[in-house]
Amino acid sequence: MWSNLPFDLLAYIFSFLSPDSLACARSANRHWHTCAKYSTETQRHHPSWFIALPTRHRGLSCYAHNPVDNNWHHLSLDFIPDTTRPIASIRGLVLFRATSTSALQLAICNPFTRQFRHLPMLKVPRTNPAVAVVESDPTHHVPVHNFKVYVAGGMSEAPAGGASYEPTLEMYDSQHDTWRVIESMPVEFAVRLTVWTPNESVYANGVIYWITSARAYSIMGFYIGSNRWRELSVPMANKLEFATLVPRNGNLTLVGGTCDGEARIWELDEDDIWCLIEKVPFELGMRLLGEKRSWGSTKCVGIDGAVCLYRDLGSGMVFWRDVDKGKWEWFWVDGCSIRGKKLQTFPIKGVLLHPNLASSCLLTV
Repeated sequence: MWSNLPFDLLAYIFSFLSPDSLACARSANRHWHTCAKYSTETQRHHPSWFIALPTRHRGLSCYAHNPVDNNWHHLSLDFIPDTTRPIASIRGLVLFRATSTSALQLAICNPFTRQFRHLPMLKVPRTNPAVAVVESDPTHHVPVHNFKVYVAGGMSEAPAGGASYEPTLEMYDSQHDTWRVIESMPVEFAVRLTVWTPNESVYANGVIYWITSARAYSIMGFYIGSNRWRELSVPMANKLEFATLVPRNGNLTLVGGTCDGEARIWELDEDDIWCLIEKVPFELGMRLLGEKRSWGSTKCVGIDGAVCLYRDLGSGMVFWRDVDKGKWEWFWVDGCSIRGKKLQTFPIKGVLLHPNLASSCLLTV
């Protein structure tokens, strides 16, 4: 029966398989291999996976949570040649920065297919700049064909020795595999992006946004079309113990937790007004915080269709997911355990992505 199914129908069925099951299907015969290769085009129906990557070198491993069967999987990263720190996901890929050098060196990898490649060196060597990713079409969970990486600020070597803030913005284009300096920027913005801004960013409606990590929080935005900068305020900025920007339905969304134990979610409307759209259920928030009862160590990551709050590998996670065409629900996910054995906890950086087993030309250059 299976051999008589039409190609498109079989590919659609394969799109519901987890990466490990799909890998088995690909090895069955040539016809299944071809169907499995193209099944990723219909994987937009699947919820994203949470990938827990260590923030420090820990045996070149990471852990992936499959939301379909609620299981954790161990993934070896022994194919990565350098010590790295994750920055963001680009559909089925992860963007890293090398930690073996002070100057920024970026790389991309697919933890499921064990492919890895360094991006070219920047035109201007710089230390600790702000980084942002802009995808060609982030709503389709298919192999990446085009994306851009923006790098702003950072420290660069001064002509007379020493170091100075770099008041320029540089862009990498995956189609041409090259960097180019595209714009100068106010020095005060370069300083803040270098000193107070983590690598997390959000692209929404033609604007790249970064949030400062110092309280009181504020947001800096770069308009790609007009090459201009602006600053946005943050709701309850003086009361937030943590604040993170995430994408949601193509809009800019802010997640923040206060000292009274509450965590709120705001969305920026067309008039640049922050609207409160949701609160994290109190019992889930307290379960996440544990005995600390402080949001200070909380981290948050988002992707269109999901928002996740987490702390470390051993602690549980709070998810807010789009379960049915705009209907969002809250879920609790237990901390990482493999085959019933709970792992020792350690600091992680989480990314949300849709696993992809298709080969990418971006990783074979």
